[in-house]
Amino acid sequence: MEAKHPVRTTGKTLGIIEALCDRGACGVTELADELDMGKSAVHNHLATLREHGYVLQRGDEYRLGLKFLEVGGYTRKSMELYQVAEPEVDSLADETDELANLLVEERGVGVYLMRSKGADAVDLDTFAGRRTYLHTTGLGKAILAHLSEERVDEIIERHGLEQQTPRSIGTRSALDDELDDVRERGYAIDDGERLEGLRCIAAPINRSSGEVVGAISISAPASRVGDDELQNDLAERVLSAANVIELNLNY
Repeated sequence: MEAKHPVRTTGKTLGIIEALCDRGACGVTELADELDMGKSAVHNHLATLREHGYVLQRGDEYRLGLKFLEVGGYTRKSMELYQVAEPEVDSLADETDELANLLVEERGVGVYLMRSKGADAVDLDTFAGRRTYLHTTGLGKAILAHLSEERVDEIIERHGLEQQTPRSIGTRSALDDELDDVRERGYAIDDGERLEGLRCIAAPINRSSGEVVGAISISAPASRVGDDELQNDLAERVLSAANVIELNLNY
């Protein structure tokens, strides 16, 4: 639900935070130009954020402080799903030597809650808190397949179906077909749809009520994972990990 009476000052502060997140360290002039704000207003917002530990200043530049890590870390640690899934994500990474991931849906996008690197895991651009379109990842498709059609409609209407690689799903009919396949198989596959050359297999995590609360996956270079391994050994491992998490969540 959109705020009926949004507080403009708060919105401007959040805009500055998001700009610093996107651009990295910035000066007052850069931020003022990007956000179409006066320099004095930007400076006042930054001074307040700095006073509370959310922004640090070095010379004429400002950057986000680790206070955000404290807030994010507390938020994640307080989530039951994270508490239950953490050892299973680590175990999956150790067993496969690849990258294991945990994702949840929030406001129609996927949020990486955790990732764990096995011995041979590739180093990707993902990190805890990173947001991604649901339709471009195996994790996201595993979640979408277990949401109501009305909820999927809302998500697509809000975020669209942007193609991040030539293999990304770009139409609603193609997405519907893919989600049907996910429900039939029990797991989702991402074959270079978010990052070219990367394959991913993911399974949904459901409550006993049928509510999907997240998804777990393994990601690996396409050169290391053929179709047989992806749809047999790795699928079995991911489904097993999801099942253990579901049992611990529900019972």
